[in-house]
Amino acid sequence: MRYRPVKLLAALSVAALAVTACGPGPAERASEGTTLQMVESLTNPTRTALLKKLIADFEKANAGIKVQLISPPTNQADQKIQQMLQSGKGVDVLEVRDSTVGPFTSNKWIYDMSPELKGWEGLDALTPNALKVAQQGGKSYMVPYGFYGLSLFYRKDLIQQAGFSGPPKSWTDLAEQAKKINDPSKNRYGYSFRGGKGASGNAIAVISAYVIDEINRDNAFKLTNGKTIFSSPKAVDALTTYLDLFKTASPPSSVSWGYPEMVQGFTSGTTGFLLQDPEVIATVKESKSIKEDQWGTAPLPVGPSGKAAQPLANAGWGVAEGSTHKPEAVKLVKFLTSGDAAMTFSKENSLVPILKSAADDPYFKDGPWASYVAMNESPDTYIVVTQPRGVAWSTEWENKADSEVQKLITGKAQPAEILKGWDEYWTKKWAGN
Repeated sequence: MRYRPVKLLAALSVAALAVTACGPGPAERASEGTTLQMVESLTNPTRTALLKKLIADFEKANAGIKVQLISPPTNQADQKIQQMLQSGKGVDVLEVRDSTVGPFTSNKWIYDMSPELKGWEGLDALTPNALKVAQQGGKSYMVPYGFYGLSLFYRKDLIQQAGFSGPPKSWTDLAEQAKKINDPSKNRYGYSFRGGKGASGNAIAVISAYVIDEINRDNAFKLTNGKTIFSSPKAVDALTTYLDLFKTASPPSSVSWGYPEMVQGFTSGTTGFLLQDPEVIATVKESKSIKEDQWGTAPLPVGPSGKAAQPLANAGWGVAEGSTHKPEAVKLVKFLTSGDAAMTFSKENSLVPILKSAADDPYFKDGPWASYVAMNESPDTYIVVTQPRGVAWSTEWENKADSEVQKLITGKAQPAEILKGWDEYWTKKWAGN
């Protein structure tokens, strides 16, 4: 609630009894000004501390506005935010993700900031991908604070020793280099394969790269002809290449590797390549097994047409429709997604940056972040697509797909057989069966 100072003349015209009986109490009088309620969803202690630091900078620059940060545990945060939005009170600024913006907007819980963002110089500072998110369908329900996306971690020394001048550009290049690096007698393998939980994600990455010229960018499990991506003959070629990568260049134990194991495979010096998110950069930097000059990152491997699908996950800040402090709330969103605050959040929270100026920042330009910036600057090669992660059956699908990748790599099923089942599954689901 916003409190305004009581003017002297008005105060003199009000009876003392009314002031004492009906006026604000001592606590309310002490907190005159605007207090914004802000809630995050991807909570962790380090990130919360960073947000509080940025909020303090905002408060210094905006006298009279205070921000109360609410940080529910991550596994409860979405439910907490939904309850707040349903009640229409208790939240002004909230974290909005690509998986929540749909239901939030369809329920009319978040505010379209486009009128306030019109003419804002911060829009001109955004990368093309960030601007697209900020102006989705002509509406601005959120301004992104960063992206989560894949790139290829690689061992510079190993590819040089194998006779290659640089990292692989395509999936076929990756398979070739990984095979050449692979030497089980030295406990050295080409690729950190993900065969356990989450295995289907990387399998779909290679399939998407192969069918990219026919893909529906707004629903990346569909082709432009309405069929599933799994129905394309190119998908069989893709999954065959991926299976070959497992058979000829991956540790046998990777048949059950999930996220921790595949990252450990690379950071321990056992594997030459790893496909992962930017948060792994910090983990690799902490490795005692590989030195800083021994590794780097490269853009996503492309398919036969020289393009790749970039299913960037994004998140940002939005304003609740029920907020009674919308101008101040939008001001906070602008502050957090522009200038030093946006750059600091990207760096310290391991995010693909939203600002074009990141391309000239040495932190992003020359180090392991450079590949993410390069992809962001080449949207015609690394085509941003939206995967149907928000469907009601997403958990069922992930469990099914992971288990069937397991069948594939253990020789219990062939690529065409797996893809036929995936095609039938999604076709039935989209038909409402």
